[in-house]
Amino acid sequence: MDRLANTVRPYAWGSTTALPELLGTAPTGEPQAEMWMGAHPGAPSRIDRGAGPVSLAEVIDAAPEAELGADTVRAFGPRLPFLLKLLAAGSPLSLQVHPDLAQAQEGFADEERRGVPIDAAHRNYKDANHKPELIVALTPFDGLCGFRHPAQAADLLEGLDVDDLKPYVDVLRASPEEDALREVLTAVLSAEQHAIATTVERAAVAADQLAAKGGPHADAYAAYAVLAHHYPGDPGVLAAMLLNHVQLQPGEALFLGAGIPHAYLGGLGVELMANSDNVLRCGLTPKHVDVPELLRVVRFEARDAGVLRPEDVDGEEVYETPIDEFRLSRFAAAPGAAPRLLPSRTPQVLLCTAGVVELREVGTEAGAGVSTGAGVGATAAVAGAGAGAGLTLTPGESVFVPAGERITLCGDGMLFRATVVA
Repeated sequence: MDRLANTVRPYAWGSTTALPELLGTAPTGEPQAEMWMGAHPGAPSRIDRGAGPVSLAEVIDAAPEAELGADTVRAFGPRLPFLLKLLAAGSPLSLQVHPDLAQAQEGFADEERRGVPIDAAHRNYKDANHKPELIVALTPFDGLCGFRHPAQAADLLEGLDVDDLKPYVDVLRASPEEDALREVLTAVLSAEQHAIATTVERAAVAADQLAAKGGPHADAYAAYAVLAHHYPGDPGVLAAMLLNHVQLQPGEALFLGAGIPHAYLGGLGVELMANSDNVLRCGLTPKHVDVPELLRVVRFEARDAGVLRPEDVDGEEVYETPIDEFRLSRFAAAPGAAPRLLPSRTPQVLLCTAGVVELREVGTEAGAGVSTGAGVGATAAVAGAGAGAGLTLTPGESVFVPAGERITLCGDGMLFRATVVA
């Protein structure tokens, strides 16, 4: 296994304190938004196997089957198919959706054929991959995820008592679900800029007043008022009012599949995503918004936010998703418990988020005191195992474990495990 040296991305929306508090470092005064763990070409982690620091991406490129395993390479190609992050939102991120795999492949091929530069501001597809995401809250975490049912969105907008919103309310009440959501989102994003900015300003004032009064929608109105404060006049504020407002507690998660509009508003979390940069924005951003392409990708279906909680599988708490490129789970290491043997068929990134976790390489399936068995977390001991190098992780520290390398876990802390579906 290899200890990772990771890059922190200083995006403007990042918190100035959340990551330093987790890492035990002094704040710099600048935003620290994301810490990347993996082999993404934009900021690959670095490892040192004795000859000095090198990019994990370069190590994998040099020997993909040795690092990832033959099964992973066969399924996903010669690259690590996921990216693990610590994400610290101090202010709202852009409202966005991601394409499915077929849409990404088609869109990327089209822009390549038309000669759109890969770094052009108006380029939609940076690669030919989809970008499903999973976010697990480490602190209370606010977000938006998926369309409200039209009647609920109509109630929310009507409660603002803004005349300019009444046509949207009428559509949401009268039209079939998909047609209603499509028509209102299209109207909001296509409206004349000055007119929609005025409507957003009036809606924001009303939302702020209603949030102060309390009531069943107070938290949602407060969130929309905050969005308007950060993005005054942005039509994305009204688009956001069509979405479910979610407040995650630590350990709870959201899965963001293709076509689901979403935004992170604030909090610290562990994010795992497929290795892609494809984002189509709906608003809350000064960046390019391609309305026709966005409307082609969005899935206009009302849904609950779908808060996930981990399921215990033999002591491994698994966040179940319908994606093969990544699988996220966590282990709560307890003092005095026998070392736990982690599965070894697939490549892994292990991240400590609390306490102290001790990892050790195990050379063979012999040796007393190592828990193994039919499933992860089974408690049968294996005789005669040889122990190799060990590493101690504290919050924010992580390692890469190549496929086939057997690792035991013990200590007193929390460890997240990112891998692929075997």
